Amino acid sequence: MLTRKQRDLLEFIHARVQRDGVPPSFDEMKDALDLRSKSGIHRLITALEERGFIRRLAHRARAVEILKMPEAMEKPGFAPRVIKGDRVDPPRGAMPVTASAMELPVMGRIAAGTPIEAISEVASHVAVPQQMLRNGRNHYALEVKGDSMIEAGINDGDIVVIEDGAVAQNGDIVVALVEGHEATLKRLRRKAGMIALEAANPAYETRVFREDQVSVQGKLVGLIRSY
Repeated sequence: MLTRKQRDLLEFIHARVQRDGVPPSFDEMKDALDLRSKSGIHRLITALEERGFIRRLAHRARAVEILKMPEAMEKPGFAPRVIKGDRVDPPRGAMPVTASAMELPVMGRIAAGTPIEAISEVASHVAVPQQMLRNGRNHYALEVKGDSMIEAGINDGDIVVIEDGAVAQNGDIVVALVEGHEATLKRLRRKAGMIALEAANPAYETRVFREDQVSVQGKLVGLIRSY
């Protein structure tokens, strides 16, 4: 059974795919369902995926495959349609599904939990949509190990895309190097000469360090998940 909002979103995505060949943007989904923030859209999409109505395609920006529709909506001849993203002129506000991609090095695994040894060797490479990356900046990827950032939508096994750099604002999710040898993925807070590394899971405590004990190695700019 779908909630009213889940059904409304599924109908909206299906109608736009059939009409335009590209998905609506998250802003368009938010406006169509009269929601205040895009986080509500993320939750609805996740719920539809968990119930087997849609599937997000790995390594493609906003690529959605509709697997089925509620029985009352199904019509003869209905078949799942994969958004190809090869339309020459997509509607204004809609992001094409496929985009130029850049291969980034996956620098091993990063702990979203208890810090692990700092990572320096390339383990593999991953194709990342250009839209995730900031022009003129260096980026790298890490595989997440642990569950301390699950309430920020970061799960064990996810690939996080990191913009390399030592500058971060309060509230940014960063790769933090603790005392020169432990690397961890946490939300950063600065106060009175101290740095707090906050988890996004109530099972984990916030860790507090002196500023000279922590160096920022980059900040989170994207996430890739395989199903």
